[in-house]
Amino acid sequence: MKYEVILIGGGPVGMMLAGELALAGVKVCVIERLKETTPYSRALTVHPRTLEILDMRGVKSQLISKGRLLSRGHFAGLETPLDFSVLDSSSNHTLFLPQSETEKVLEEWALSLGAEVWRGFEALSAHQDEDGVDVKIAGPHGETALRSAYVVGTDGARSLVRKSANISFEGTDTTFTAILGDAVLSDLAPMSVISRITEKGLVSIMPINDHIYRVLIIDMERRNVSKDEKVTLEEFRSSLIRTTGSDLGLNDVKWMSRFGNATRQAGRYRNGRLFLAGDSAHIHFPAGGQGMNVGLQEAMNLGWKLAGAIKGWAPDWLLDSYHAERFPWNTALLRNTEVQTLLLDVTPPITELRSMLANLIQIPEANYQIAAQISAMDVHYAPDAEAPSHPLNGKRFKDLRLQLKDGQLINSYPLLNKGTFLLLHFHSNEQISGGQWETYSNLQVLHASLAEADADWNDVHTALIRPDGHIAWAISLSEANPMQKINEGITRWCGDITD
Repeated sequence: MKYEVILIGGGPVGMMLAGELALAGVKVCVIERLKETTPYSRALTVHPRTLEILDMRGVKSQLISKGRLLSRGHFAGLETPLDFSVLDSSSNHTLFLPQSETEKVLEEWALSLGAEVWRGFEALSAHQDEDGVDVKIAGPHGETALRSAYVVGTDGARSLVRKSANISFEGTDTTFTAILGDAVLSDLAPMSVISRITEKGLVSIMPINDHIYRVLIIDMERRNVSKDEKVTLEEFRSSLIRTTGSDLGLNDVKWMSRFGNATRQAGRYRNGRLFLAGDSAHIHFPAGGQGMNVGLQEAMNLGWKLAGAIKGWAPDWLLDSYHAERFPWNTALLRNTEVQTLLLDVTPPITELRSMLANLIQIPEANYQIAAQISAMDVHYAPDAEAPSHPLNGKRFKDLRLQLKDGQLINSYPLLNKGTFLLLHFHSNEQISGGQWETYSNLQVLHASLAEADADWNDVHTALIRPDGHIAWAISLSEANPMQKINEGITRWCGDITD
């Protein structure tokens, strides 16, 4: 096989997954029908948890240099904003950045690691057997056949891979549509923000830069138009006038699109050697800017697991854990976007409900809970049933400040740049014996202490951090036989090198 994994679809999710696989030494290629990265802004928000995982791979700073950091978000456009600044994270903010820029950075990262990107090629079919997957593609010089061990569909709502895998796409159809566009609005002062809901509909306007604004409109007179009907400049202008009272000096629209509130999820994210990630696995109304972020987080979850299967160290249960871990959280995502769409109605009862909820989320605890959900900072996975019980098991790993034996102070996220497991040993009175651990190519062992007090970590003897920044297990200081538990935990998660 020329490739070990083929990714069909080269948007942000495909490029993120390509980088993850290439980082692990997997031969991977991306099949993408577009000849160049999308020129459109599309997804504009990179959420806090996504910034954390990008920080773990050393990509965050490059993205931040191209965008604008914001400490606030929203839920259904309610008047009370969500406060991300209180999140317990080194990325307690969102990044406002056009998807076109995000894609470019992720593609450059994947290419720098050795991934291949076939642009201008369209996937025609994907057929799996016991040993691999045959993929037929069409390009500038006709059809070509490729073969790989696995194929991942990052190819959107109409996913060829999902259909080839005979996976259902269950949910509800569109009941209303909205329009989206990037426009020059010369009557607005630079960096103006508008968020308004009236009996005429909803309008949200955010500055992309000093001259161009992102405009989202739910026009009550046009909400029943089919999502397949092309948006015209005349419609854009008239909807803007109806919802704001003015065309705001509209003189140029860079991009326009119509979208609906269809909500669907694949019945499973894996069938044999075929996997799904991003919009091929779930679609929803883009409320709160969560879609691309969830896809990038899925790529982070799946990449190291696929790599482990290919390299031969992954236990049999690991690939199945991709669906088991991500499906429930994506179900919760679909429910929160459905709730937000209900709140976009302009009937008097819903208007009153919006007012009540806006008041409720002024309560710090309520605001924090919703902010954590929208930003994916609340995501945690089921604790490993084979590991000793500990409150940290399955939770996200935050960027700890560590002190090494020589007194050097470091942050923990750069330790994950190589995409390997990280074994953190904190018990200062015991010199942990690595034994044969140093021969694990997928494990990094670090002896350190906390440079800053952290209540969550006070009772940690040793912890194993997964490549995707979640805690596989932690051993309590009260554990009677910590070395045995550590050895068992490493073998279970990182493979048994004595095999």
